[in-house]
Amino acid sequence: MTEGIHTSNYPALRRIARAQLRYGTDSVLDTTALVHESFIRAAEASGAYDAGGSALLRFAPRIMHHIVVESIRRRNAEMHGGNSVQVELETGVAATPDPQRDKSIAVRQALAELERVDKRLARVVELRFFHGMTDAEIGAALGVNDRTVRRDWDKARLLLAQALRG
Repeated sequence: MTEGIHTSNYPALRRIARAQLRYGTDSVLDTTALVHESFIRAAEASGAYDAGGSALLRFAPRIMHHIVVESIRRRNAEMHGGNSVQVELETGVAATPDPQRDKSIAVRQALAELERVDKRLARVVELRFFHGMTDAEIGAALGVNDRTVRRDWDKARLLLAQALRG
């Protein structure tokens, strides 16, 4: 069994969780729940956790991303009936879809498509939004200079905007 979340990593994990939840609002998940669920999943995955906790920090954004997407999809399925029996009622009132939830899924799907096209562009977006890193920090993490990061960011924004338009 693993030792637990190292207290030195906990603030970083909370920062990553807040960034994840900023773009995937879900009333069931909060920062603490997302940090703890990601830790549990990392601990259950073979090789995803080491005694120093550095692997957990590397994998946390992706793990949290999957948790948020699963939660949004589950809530959307429940909202649309899930496994329940459909009964027709003529009340004249329709359920209002949540545009923020739909937008969050669309953004995450566009990011997945960007990753298939260019992994580095997707990594720049991920590090900026889900890790909250600066251009200089992203450049150091990817082994490129901050000008390259800014060019990649501009290109990624254009590709994501195109993907979200249709």
